[in-house]
Amino acid sequence: MIAKDVADGYISINPIYLKIFNDTGIKNILKAITQKQIEIRTEPFPHNDVTKIRNRNIRLQRLHSSVLIIKNYAREKKIQLF
Repeated sequence: MIAKDVADGYISINPIYLKIFNDTGIKNILKAITQKQIEIRTEPFPHNDVTKIRNRNIRLQRLHSSVLIIKNYAREKKIQLF
């Protein structure tokens, strides 16, 4: 659910938001966000609709930036993600 909310722009992942989660929770969030990225990329590409292309790219951008923030937070806190 968090990954869908991040993709839609309802939740913004930041280090302050991640403080409430333990190591396992952060790993689960990262896994869910990665799965959501894969799900969005496997959807058929809307070739002729500019607004759908833009929305798809914005959702992927939000997810990608969240992954980067989680990875940097985990590195700072010395959390093994993989």
